[in-house]
Amino acid sequence: MKPGGFSGFQASFTRTVGKIAGNKLLLTLRDTFILVAAVTMIAGFAVMISSVFLDPNGLIFGEQGLHIGKLISGSWSAWASSDFAQTLTYIQSLVNLFSQGALSVFSLLIVVVFSYTFSKKFFPSNKEHMTSVLYAMASFFICLPWNYDYMVNNKNVEITGMLNSNFLGTPGVFSALLISGIAVFVYNKVLQKNIIIKMPDSVPPAVARSFESLVPGIITLAVFVIGTGISVGLAGVSLPELLLQILQKPAMAISGTAAFALVVQITWPLLQWFGIHPTSIWGPVFGVTWNVADTENILGTAKHLYSTMFMNFSTIAAGTFALAPVLAILIFSKINAEKKVSKIALMPAVFNISEPITFGLPIVLNPVMFVPFVIVQPVCFYLAVFFTNIGFIDVITNNVPWTVPPLISGLLFTGTINGAIVQLVNLAVAVLIYIPFIRIANQMNLKKMKGV
Repeated sequence: MKPGGFSGFQASFTRTVGKIAGNKLLLTLRDTFILVAAVTMIAGFAVMISSVFLDPNGLIFGEQGLHIGKLISGSWSAWASSDFAQTLTYIQSLVNLFSQGALSVFSLLIVVVFSYTFSKKFFPSNKEHMTSVLYAMASFFICLPWNYDYMVNNKNVEITGMLNSNFLGTPGVFSALLISGIAVFVYNKVLQKNIIIKMPDSVPPAVARSFESLVPGIITLAVFVIGTGISVGLAGVSLPELLLQILQKPAMAISGTAAFALVVQITWPLLQWFGIHPTSIWGPVFGVTWNVADTENILGTAKHLYSTMFMNFSTIAAGTFALAPVLAILIFSKINAEKKVSKIALMPAVFNISEPITFGLPIVLNPVMFVPFVIVQPVCFYLAVFFTNIGFIDVITNNVPWTVPPLISGLLFTGTINGAIVQLVNLAVAVLIYIPFIRIANQMNLKKMKGV
């Protein structure tokens, strides 16, 4: 491709993606899941500590781990009945409260954060955004199923007058987004029409705003009362149950396919190569698909192969293995300038920070580095898929902070030494992929220096 043609393509591509990434709704979704991720990260980290470090049968104490339990008690049977093992189990149950407190109300957290963020971005003139949150929460609870069937001794028992709390967790994600979004939109639109109860100026502002919200609030809640009546009357199920059937389940099914994973793994580094942060595009999509898979894996309610945790494990914090080009340059490059940049980038790369090498070398918009940068991520991803499919490692159920160095994170993600081995294989393969392109870059730079 001619430089002019490539420059035109680059400008057009960057402009198009920039418009997508700058969409206010996508930004709202992205910001929502980023904020909620802080809570789920704590919960995931707690689950990792519980399963890796506290489990009497886990990596530290178990038969498949370091055998510390047997060393302490003399035999596995003595270890299983020991007070130490029982104490660890009790501490596990306490640590697991972190996940129960956060992940079991995942959708409710989405309602709160999304409705507040949505109100601020789309209705900045609203003087009290928390009122939008209150009506969004009320709308969500109106729509939740309060009558449902429960299996007891293989018999269906109808539960009435009690909330089906399952929809406060991951099954209610789509409902949380749609219901809270519509609630905030209806409430603020009615408020903008000035259909309110106007209080005298002598009334304190906080009290006046409460009264001003009454009519818009009643109309907003009435929309969902009617919607629930229609849903139950025509489909026989509540709105969250209906949305789960027609939206969330198909989306989760699609996100669990190899085709979806392939598109993600190719476009992620491609966007990075153009200098565009992939999270701005994929973040909202992951929020309702792979992030849900993460939560269900952590809770143990499902075992999804494809998830953001698996991507972080296989490609190391979704950073296209920042350490690979650094090591390849340090070992095989003959250009002093490249080596100096790599030495500076080495320590950040150990902690999965890729910017010093991607922008310092640079790799971004570097035609020579295009091929290795784009193919390393899918190659590493599918190597990990292979090792999972043959049973060498299990589906990833532990959430590990993205700054944990490679090999250590592999150990923690999987709870076994096999996870570190897989990451070591991926790192070796990634370095090998970079080597020929490092040499090509060297030859090109040497020719420039000689003026050829």
